[in-house]
Amino acid sequence: MNLQAQSLSTHFPLPVFPSKPKFLPPKRIPFLKTSFKLCSVSAVSVPTTTRAIGNHKPFPAEVSRTIMELSCMGTLSTIAQDGWPLSVGVKFAVDPEGTPVLCFAQASRLHSLDKRSALHVQLEQCGLRTPQCTIQGSLVKPADPMVLRRLDSTWKKRFGEEVDENNLYIVDVERVLQIEDFNEDGLWVTSLAYKNANPDPLRDFADGIVNEINTNNMEDVHRFCNVYVDLDFQVSDAKMIWVDRLGFDLRIYSPRNGVFEVRIPFPHEVSDEKGAKSSFNGMSQIAWEVEKNFHVPDFQKVKQLKQIT
Repeated sequence: MNLQAQSLSTHFPLPVFPSKPKFLPPKRIPFLKTSFKLCSVSAVSVPTTTRAIGNHKPFPAEVSRTIMELSCMGTLSTIAQDGWPLSVGVKFAVDPEGTPVLCFAQASRLHSLDKRSALHVQLEQCGLRTPQCTIQGSLVKPADPMVLRRLDSTWKKRFGEEVDENNLYIVDVERVLQIEDFNEDGLWVTSLAYKNANPDPLRDFADGIVNEINTNNMEDVHRFCNVYVDLDFQVSDAKMIWVDRLGFDLRIYSPRNGVFEVRIPFPHEVSDEKGAKSSFNGMSQIAWEVEKNFHVPDFQKVKQLKQIT
């Protein structure tokens, strides 16, 4: 089930630091620290990473590219020489188009003449959600020395180790299955869409930002639920799961109603860590002013939630 979110940007132009009446004491926002380390999908057929209209979530191709960039281990499944399916844990790197690069010292003993394979990769987010992708394609050993040198450079950059170029293989991507979490339906991504997509620009900072907010800004997270989300029940707890260039995901808990996920979009798309922090701070300031009745909300709240079973 896809999570739908109403646009905040059309009705809600946010300044980074909105002014408050002079008689109000300034609100301190601990998220202004500078030391940080930092998925959700839509139509499969679009080979770009353009914002999904009305959904404010990255496309499946972008999510898959992000998962592959942030991971270095997965499960490779092939057909063994005896005809049985065989799955082994592998390390991998990815080239600029997201093609998985693997290193096998004895690959010929593992695989038959059938080169069809699947590489399954998972990314845990805040211990609450595990988006994953499965890349289907042919396991190929490139013969071109120039290609092998590029693959060797890719491997060294990822792992900082020397390898025998003769042991390098690639998974020639044919299609990708992107799944938002366990027990959820997946969406297929074409090879072209996958290769043309860009990994999310916040990928290297997302974990750090999420951990910092969940540690130091829980009051703001709860306030976001009350101000930006149209709820008919009381929230007992809430946590941020992930943040990307278009917004962030929260998991909210209600003793009577259950567990839900909600997507809250940024007022504007961000391209770096600084932009994400600025947007969060601006939204926190506005939410505080709305809660204190110093700001009249002139935006549409997020109306649809996804229940977690």
